[in-house]
Amino acid sequence: MSELSEQFMQCMEVWGGSEAADRGVVMAGLDLWVYSKPYGQSTEGGDVYYVSSCATGRILRLLVADVSGHGQAVRGVAAELRGLMRRYVNHLDHTQFVRSMNQQFSALSEAGCFATAVVSTYFAPTGRLTLCNAGHPLPLLYRAASREWTYLDALRESSDPVNLPLGILDMGDYQTFDVPLRVGDLVLCYTDSLIESRGRDGQELGHAGLLEIVKSLDVSDPSRFISDLRAAVADQASGNLTADDVTVLMFRPNGLGTRQPTLRRQVAAVTKLLGAIGRRIGGGEPVPWPDLKLANVGGALFSPLHRFWKSRTSI
Repeated sequence: MSELSEQFMQCMEVWGGSEAADRGVVMAGLDLWVYSKPYGQSTEGGDVYYVSSCATGRILRLLVADVSGHGQAVRGVAAELRGLMRRYVNHLDHTQFVRSMNQQFSALSEAGCFATAVVSTYFAPTGRLTLCNAGHPLPLLYRAASREWTYLDALRESSDPVNLPLGILDMGDYQTFDVPLRVGDLVLCYTDSLIESRGRDGQELGHAGLLEIVKSLDVSDPSRFISDLRAAVADQASGNLTADDVTVLMFRPNGLGTRQPTLRRQVAAVTKLLGAIGRRIGGGEPVPWPDLKLANVGGALFSPLHRFWKSRTSI
C-alpha cells in the first residue's frame, strides 16, 4: 500500500474516480487508504470512489459506489458524480447530495443503469461520522478501545424501510445515522466482490465470512491492512477477486481536525468560494454553497456552535 505522504487533500478538493488506485490520503481530520482495480485489463470500471474536503477542512465526504455496467457509460456517470461531490462539498448535511444522486440514477434507470452506494460525511470538530447506505455492502467498524470489528448495521434493525439502491425508486430522503469515532478507530468500505468471493468450503463468504477474515488480520499498521485483506480473501479460493471490479476504502480519525479553523484558513475559504462564484459566472460548475446549518456556517467562526450538529439517528 502506498505511503500516506503521496497525497494531501487540499480544502475544496475532490479526488477520486473509477480508475485503478492504490494510495494513501491525508486530510484535515482523516487518514485514508484506497485500493481500486477495474475488472480484467480495463482502465476504468464500475466501481467509483471519491473523497472531498470543504473550504475550511472540517467537512470530509467519502463515497464508494458500484455502478451497473462498464466502459463509456460508467465513465460519464463517474464524471457526473464528481460534479455532485463538487457541488455539495461545503454541505455538512449530505441529504441533498444523496437525493441528487438518486434523481440522477432514476433518470438513467430506463437504460438499466443503477448503483449501490455508501456515503459518509465526517465532521472533524466533533468526530462524528454520518452514514447513508443505499443498498451497498455493509461497512465495517473497528473500535480501538475494545479491539473489536462490527458491522455498521443500524438501519437493518430499524422499523423503517431498508435503503434501496440508487435509481430503483424516486424516493424522498434516504435514512442516515451517526457514529462517534475516536482516534484509532477504523471504518472499512468495499464493493461486493469481497462478499461474493468464495470461502474454502466453496460457498460465498457473505458478510459473516468477510467479518471472520477481517477479525484475523493485524490492524497495527493500517497502511498494510487493505493489501493483507485482499491477500487473505484471494487465498480462500481460486478466482477470488478476479471476476469483477474490486474497491476497498478504509479511513481513521487522525485528530488533526478538532481545532478551530485559523483566521488564515477562514480567509482562504472565503477566497475559494468567491473563486467558485467567479467560475460559475464564467460558465463553470455550480457554486458549492454551504448549507445554512448553524454548526456549519456559525461553527466556521465560533467553535462552540459545532455542537449543534447531530443527525436523526445515533448508534
